[in-house]
Amino acid sequence: MRKSLLCLALAALVGPVAFAKPTREEGAPLLKATPSQSEAAVWATRFLTHFHYKPMPLDDAMSEQIFKRYLDALDGDRLFFTQADIDKFAAYRTALDDAIDDQDLAAPYAMFNIYEQRVAERVAYARSLLPKGFDFSKDESYVYERDKAPWPKDDAEVNDVWRKRIKNDWLRLKLAGKPEKDIRETLDKRYANYLDRVRQLNSEDVFQTFMNAYASSIEPHTNYLGPRASENFDIAMKLSLEGIGAVLQRDDDYTAIREIVPGGPAALSKQLQVGDRVVGVGQGENGPITDVVGWRLDDVVDKIRGNKDTVVRLEVLPADAGPDGKHFTLSLVRKKVSIEEQAAKKSIIEIKDAQHTRRIGVISLPTFYQDFDARRRGDRDYKSATRDVEKLLGELKADKVDGVIVDLRNNGGGSLAEATDLTGLFIDKGPVVQVRNASGQVEADADTRAGMAWDGPLAVLVNRASASASEIFAAAIQDYGRGVIIGEPTFGMGTVQNLVDLDDVAHNEKPAYGEVKMTIAQFFRINGGSTQLRGVTPDISFPLTVDAQDFGESSYDNALPWTSIAPAKYQPVADLKPIVPLLAERHAGRIAANGEWKNFEADLADLRTLREQKTVSLNEQVRRKERDEQEAKRKARDAAVGHAVPEADPAAKTQQKLTDEAKDKGGRKPATDDTSRVAGATVDDAGDKPANLQDDGLQPDERGISTDVAREKEAKDKRDIILDEAAHILADEIGLVRADTKLAQQVLPRGAVVPLEVN
Repeated sequence: MRKSLLCLALAALVGPVAFAKPTREEGAPLLKATPSQSEAAVWATRFLTHFHYKPMPLDDAMSEQIFKRYLDALDGDRLFFTQADIDKFAAYRTALDDAIDDQDLAAPYAMFNIYEQRVAERVAYARSLLPKGFDFSKDESYVYERDKAPWPKDDAEVNDVWRKRIKNDWLRLKLAGKPEKDIRETLDKRYANYLDRVRQLNSEDVFQTFMNAYASSIEPHTNYLGPRASENFDIAMKLSLEGIGAVLQRDDDYTAIREIVPGGPAALSKQLQVGDRVVGVGQGENGPITDVVGWRLDDVVDKIRGNKDTVVRLEVLPADAGPDGKHFTLSLVRKKVSIEEQAAKKSIIEIKDAQHTRRIGVISLPTFYQDFDARRRGDRDYKSATRDVEKLLGELKADKVDGVIVDLRNNGGGSLAEATDLTGLFIDKGPVVQVRNASGQVEADADTRAGMAWDGPLAVLVNRASASASEIFAAAIQDYGRGVIIGEPTFGMGTVQNLVDLDDVAHNEKPAYGEVKMTIAQFFRINGGSTQLRGVTPDISFPLTVDAQDFGESSYDNALPWTSIAPAKYQPVADLKPIVPLLAERHAGRIAANGEWKNFEADLADLRTLREQKTVSLNEQVRRKERDEQEAKRKARDAAVGHAVPEADPAAKTQQKLTDEAKDKGGRKPATDDTSRVAGATVDDAGDKPANLQDDGLQPDERGISTDVAREKEAKDKRDIILDEAAHILADEIGLVRADTKLAQQVLPRGAVVPLEVN
């Protein structure tokens, strides 16, 4: 998927760059483009207009698209600008192409500076309402889906929108049982923090937002990455960095330790604990310690990150100490830290029936990672998803598993080469994917290594968030007849992106221009079809957790169309047609008698109903009644199965998002989201917090780290009914092929050894 998503899914770790306190107070100089940013825009344009798979001229028509997307990035929910502001911006609508060509980016920066001014005004108004409180007996509602709403015509209209927004925030906290004093303090801090974060945005943030508006106007998966974002993406792909091995998260004005990576310098020191707050950072054994309270998270991360074997000193306020508590200082030597959270992992599920226990091995792969630089250098031990999976398959063989599930849910892609190589672990030899470039030339990427790492029963589990390289792998396994595809239709991203290092082409000695991630080709299945727009359709379908118009390639207004080419020359290794109907029949019978599964489907039906709603009542009695009805319905479902419903991925997370109604509407950050970053580990972001079906009215950074960590642990400890049912389906296949030699010869690759079972 988009590089920005990969960055969120993985990295930012910590290092030695000195900054002044990175925030602008009221009345500070307005932001403007630097000369290097203006030059970078021109360099990016040269590639986007000439070498893109879908080259488009930078002209007035493109300027209008950039203008629209830039406005959406700044104020997508139309909570800050008024129609009067939009009218003032009208002159820029067809002038942004000239702004890039002329290296004069005053226009987009002027729009941002007015945006920042409006944020300050709206936040000031919001905070002024808090001492007065609200009357919740009135019958009025808040429209929280505002992305298609008209711009408020004046300050009075936008203030009324904000009044309803704050009233909704207050009511949610009240329904959660918070006293009035706590509600007022929580909301005052929430709005103050929002303004503070906007004021911490810098020129690089604004430039990246503007350039992404340009890049994504061409095609959804084309992006611009500034120097910092580019570095984080590299870390994400190689799953390692040089740092201290600690996940950092913003905690009010502090930077706090959210997680400590086993084996890293922080863990080995035995001095840092989850919840400890970093208040100062110094370089080397004797360098001065810089106060970092109130800093942007990524700026703190940059100061902690650094070269291997160098020293960083941290001044720490313990988790259990008050604001005036005693600090302590420790020195850590930075080391190479592996980001294991995004690496392939294995587990075993045992499925029992009256006669047999089937051992199902599960390999979970969050992303198709590869350390490109290490491989280019000839490092034999470079980090690779395929290498890690091959090792895990060997371990599962030793564990005597009967079948293997490759779990690609929420895997947004990564390296195309890894998708090809990983497929090669499950087929002998042959083409895996066809790639057509902008000139129309088609080449096939093939597995050339003989033999299979696993030749037994195989299933691939996917969902709507399985994209790109995940779809290449799933499609190839399906086309070869090598395994059963289970789950939801996938994302539908059938394009290939390449990184262009603008500093490299401009011969810059130091990073200044960043990179362009540019679509250069389209990939096709070996059967000639494409995953573009349509994705991969599973053999055994599970309920849809999200609608296609809300998430996936088809949700983009400028996605490339579906098309097809001639099939590649390949020979299916097996034919699953005889067994899929049998598996589907058993699956249907099993879930019909499964109370947990019925609850899961009922929750999804409720979600679809909620998704269609665009407003929420601000009447307390109405809201209490709605909440009580939802809770009663949930308890009735729980009682029907004798216990609480397990969280299912990703339905329960979606449930939280939607039952929170207007939780984060209008809290969109225009250029960066610095909720959590890693000091040598992974970024915990992109809405991947565990669900809490009882709405507490709080945003994640208001709950406290210990509460969030406990919630995540609880979620991870719960059984995943989707994976469990996939294991049952594969166990059914194992039972069928072991009872029927002829069937086994059809559905398993030639030469696979199948122990016959007689019941």
